[in-house]
Amino acid sequence: MDDFIAARSQMALSLGFHIIFSCIGMVMPFFMAVAHFYWLRTGQDVYKNVTKAWSQGVAIFFATGAVSGTVLSFELGLLWPGFMKHAGPIFGMPFSLEGTAFFIEAIALGFFLYGWDRFNKWFHWFTGVVVGVSGLASGILVVAANAWMNSPSGFDYVNGQYLNIDPIEAMFNDAWFTQALHMTIAAFVATGFAVAGVHAFMILKGQNVLFHTKSFTIAAFFGCAAAILQPLSGDLSAKDVAIRQPAKLAAMEAHFKTEKSASLIVGGIPDVKNKKVDYAIKLPGFLSFLAHGDFKSEVTGLDKIPAKNHPPVMITHFAFQMMVGSGMAMMLIAIIYFFSLWKQKRWLSSNWILKLFAIATPLGFIAVEAGWTVTEVGRQPWIIYNIMRTADAVTPMPGISYSFYLFSAIYISLAIIVIFMLYRQIKMVGKLYDKP
Repeated sequence: MDDFIAARSQMALSLGFHIIFSCIGMVMPFFMAVAHFYWLRTGQDVYKNVTKAWSQGVAIFFATGAVSGTVLSFELGLLWPGFMKHAGPIFGMPFSLEGTAFFIEAIALGFFLYGWDRFNKWFHWFTGVVVGVSGLASGILVVAANAWMNSPSGFDYVNGQYLNIDPIEAMFNDAWFTQALHMTIAAFVATGFAVAGVHAFMILKGQNVLFHTKSFTIAAFFGCAAAILQPLSGDLSAKDVAIRQPAKLAAMEAHFKTEKSASLIVGGIPDVKNKKVDYAIKLPGFLSFLAHGDFKSEVTGLDKIPAKNHPPVMITHFAFQMMVGSGMAMMLIAIIYFFSLWKQKRWLSSNWILKLFAIATPLGFIAVEAGWTVTEVGRQPWIIYNIMRTADAVTPMPGISYSFYLFSAIYISLAIIVIFMLYRQIKMVGKLYDKP
């Protein structure tokens, strides 16, 4: 493995782990706050038990997210010094603000975890809300920095120099809103389905049914509501990408030839050499509609883009299909769930619907990982779109492959530890929180 591929692989590995912790850290505090609110309003101890159990999970993911996020920050400077030299002064503001949000989140979480029976009950609840709001703000600010890489703005690029820097314009670049919206909803979908799936599995096993039923209801509602909304944000994102990054859209859809009334491809295996897609289902005109809101509009293909600027089509296409497929499956489950709430409440206690959620436990995070693959791989060969190539930003330091192997071992160990801690916590729920 050469140093360039090793640097990219290490960054991908770090981001792949961190994004899971980040999503849970952004969303779980809101679940926790809802359960806490129900306890304050109803006085039912089961909601207090749910709140305490979830707060322990929040603490675990906050700690691991802090570690993995710190590693990512160092990696930006160590692996990509060419990038940070030029980009740091431009998009440093969202990172600085993210640090502030992180410290607020840490302080609020400390208040919440140790504030039981010490604070006014509503102030204690409010500290939990602050954990969620600050965590959400932290995630949005990081996404704003990533969006700048896809839509660089806030400076003039003249003869290789970055002049007239405007950090506000850089932070609120053309891509930040659609990326932040899509990522925020994705975090609610992924976390909602993962948490609901775990509790559905425990209900199926007949363990602590009251506790897990209340937990399942809160998580499933959030996850399903977000799953219904996600295609709308996806449509906004697709139209935005079609305008700003036509090469990325072409790679996502393996769209090799520029044409009007372009077909939307479902599945298929791209044949990059012969510029075609085999075994695909084609929906005539739907790509034009997805990209431009008109079934007859022209969609730019890879034939209009220099070959040296083509993203890796195979990876981008398969990741996009995986993201969309997972999202559609969760949306279907969400429709069934809300129909059950509306017309068939007896379905909610049926084993088959619980099995659906249990099976769907990993789907949200599969979609998140695939979506980030589309975002990052689809931007290649640029680290700053149309400004700086990724190969020009990598460190000249040799031996990055050994660093990649070391970090792989560290992250695998961290994953095993987190899984063990969560497993132990779930087992403890039966002993501590199974109260009426």
